[in-house]
Amino acid sequence: MAINTDKAQAQAAELSSQLWSIANDLRGGMDANEFRNYILGTIFYRYLSERTEMYMQEILKNDHLSYEEAFANKDYKPIVEKWSLDHLGYIIRPENLFRELNRRIVKPENDADKFSIEDYERAVSELTGSTLGHRSEAAFSGLFDDMRLQDTRLGDTVSERSDKISKVIAKIGEIDMDLQDQEFDVLGTAYMILIGLFQSGAGKKGGEFFTPVGPSTLCATLASLGLDEAKAVGDCTCGSGSMLLDIRKHLTTGRVGHFYGQENNPTTYNLCRMNMLMHGIDYQNFDIYKGDTLKNDLYGENLKLTVQVANPPYSLKWDANPQMLDDPRYSGVDKLAPKSHADFAFLQHMIYHMDENDGRIAILLPHGVLFRGGAEEDIRKYLINTINRLDAVIGLPANLFHGTSIPVCILVLKSKRNGNSGNILFIDASKDFVKGKNQNELSEAHIQRIVDAYKDRKDIDKFAHVASMKEIEENGFNLNIPRYVDTSEAEEEIDIDAVTTEIEQIDADIAQAAKELKKSFQELGLKFPF
Repeated sequence: MAINTDKAQAQAAELSSQLWSIANDLRGGMDANEFRNYILGTIFYRYLSERTEMYMQEILKNDHLSYEEAFANKDYKPIVEKWSLDHLGYIIRPENLFRELNRRIVKPENDADKFSIEDYERAVSELTGSTLGHRSEAAFSGLFDDMRLQDTRLGDTVSERSDKISKVIAKIGEIDMDLQDQEFDVLGTAYMILIGLFQSGAGKKGGEFFTPVGPSTLCATLASLGLDEAKAVGDCTCGSGSMLLDIRKHLTTGRVGHFYGQENNPTTYNLCRMNMLMHGIDYQNFDIYKGDTLKNDLYGENLKLTVQVANPPYSLKWDANPQMLDDPRYSGVDKLAPKSHADFAFLQHMIYHMDENDGRIAILLPHGVLFRGGAEEDIRKYLINTINRLDAVIGLPANLFHGTSIPVCILVLKSKRNGNSGNILFIDASKDFVKGKNQNELSEAHIQRIVDAYKDRKDIDKFAHVASMKEIEENGFNLNIPRYVDTSEAEEEIDIDAVTTEIEQIDADIAQAAKELKKSFQELGLKFPF
């Protein structure tokens, strides 16, 4: 596997204890959901700052100049500013670097040198301001909007707010983590940890924003299997971007031409763009859109994607207005997903944007899509009979996601089924998990077993079955996994004669015990009660 999920889960546990320390310093008059934004924004600012320092150190090493020295030189300053904008997409002045802000908190030279929240506010404003009018503006616009440094709930005075935020900066400065680590989704993991620590309202549907390491790795692997590179990849409910970023780890070359995503929640829309940048995706190589995917397809009509993954909000209520049948995404089957379950509407959107030559999809959905009737049955028939793109149905364990304990399934679709157009693979992996304190986890071994079964495409007793189209049609296009993979255990045969003999022996033992007890009562001059 390209990613060590066990290592990532261990890193998450370590980060959790560090974030808990920060969280304890932040609890007070402000809602926990909002404190989360200050922590995530500061982690991101630290990353951008360290990225600036690393880049400047590299390009200035032959000139034997530090970034501070180059920026102070009237001849070098315009050059390093241009390099920073062209390569990084933004400028952080030397005095605004994270380590400099942190120094003024931890070890100021004098009272005039002490950190003020206004310094941080100016630093963030200058960073985003440096992108205005440049190609990077769309990638950075509004990224720090959720980090409201003038909010009086941080404190009524500048001094109080400075004290609160200085604790955040100092604590994040203490975290020993490699922000350049491409294998570990620091922001996405931190987001979910903070939801759990604060037990915030956002946690009720946390699965919408962040997919845990195991299911994310599994989806990205299945959707990318056999591909060297991908021209365009997408996630129409991208949340923090964890699954979208996972895709490149499972391509042979790791090369992705362009990343596309759409997210309706403004906080996680910002988080996704931060995550793209933190994982080394150039600002010119991604487009993340903010908006409701089902109502407004911001991808545009002509975008076709090689690989798509998604973990939509399960059984979301949506408009399902009949006028939406005019939308080319839903017009193929001439049926809309029901108002109470938008699950298939997300999948129809993804199918519309599949590359016709070698498009792949892996989507996490609730099990209801496999067997519910009405419009959903018609959509299943369309997927199987009309366009024949459903390649595999994989059942996963319960309680894998924050905020919901229901078991989910993965549907894998391919635009070209490469000789498998006469069947669909069913895998029941519902019993393969590591039991966790709060939620279950998929280990690397569990993921590998599923991927191997998908690649081999053979029947495996109580785990996998290759079902013919005739078999599926005979089941009325009901895709409920137990219809195809029998995981029941045979009941142990009962030896009636042996049981009868055992009962007879027990009766004899009871009679003998009663006889001896009666004798003892008589010797004591007592009346035997039985």
